[in-house]
Amino acid sequence: MEQVRFFFLLLTMACLLFLTIGLFKPWLMLWWEDVQNRRKIIKVYGLAALICYALYWIMAWIP
Repeated sequence: MEQVRFFFLLLTMACLLFLTIGLFKPWLMLWWEDVQNRRKIIKVYGLAALICYALYWIMAWIP
């Protein structure tokens, strides 16, 4: 269970890294979309980071 929790922490860090990169170069992180803007970067990677971070803390309460 600790490995899964650590995986969600690493996934959170990756999302935050991609969020930071995407704020400077949106086309680099959303190359598959027609429109690449910073608002979409915040929605996609910010939401993913929040969900992964919430799962990281929820996993702490599961025995």
